[in-house]
Amino acid sequence: MQEYLDAFYGLDTWMQVYWVCAIVGTVVFVVQMVLVLVGMDSIDTDVDFDGADTMDLGGGLSLFSIKNFVNFLVGFGWTGVCLKDAIASKWLLCLVAVAVGAAFVYMFFIIKKQTKKLEHNGAFRIEDCVGKTVDVYLRIPGERKGKGKVQVSLNGSVQEIEAMTEGGDIASGQKVEVVDVVDGTTLLVR
Repeated sequence: MQEYLDAFYGLDTWMQVYWVCAIVGTVVFVVQMVLVLVGMDSIDTDVDFDGADTMDLGGGLSLFSIKNFVNFLVGFGWTGVCLKDAIASKWLLCLVAVAVGAAFVYMFFIIKKQTKKLEHNGAFRIEDCVGKTVDVYLRIPGERKGKGKVQVSLNGSVQEIEAMTEGGDIASGQKVEVVDVVDGTTLLVR
């Protein structure tokens, strides 16, 4: 262990900073990933800033959060460590490392935003169909003498629901308006 510490102390200050950022960022990143995998990631770690100049980007995304900080550290630290021989200028290396760290944060935003789009309440409420124009899927007998089916497109999903009408027969393929919900599972259309 002492030989590793001696090697660390033998590095210049810039490389010590890169190594500390890379190791600390990676360890915290791995811990976060394990917590996500076991379902313990629901603890909100966002820093809350109140006021008009908040950095909250909406949709559950915040510019200042532990995860963003860790992503920046991982990108910044490992870029500095890996490119130390490829980029001779310490300032240019630092700029590249900052840019890669910022890119890691940006990628996290994009992934998080796309994941949020997948979150959707799949609950279908038949009452939401009232007032909608729908397609007749199976012929609907007139004067409530039987039931047909309609296709309802609601909240990004298509449902087939039984339907009745008080008027005359309605053929398949016709457009109808939903007037009411009859018994909780059947629509009244015209």
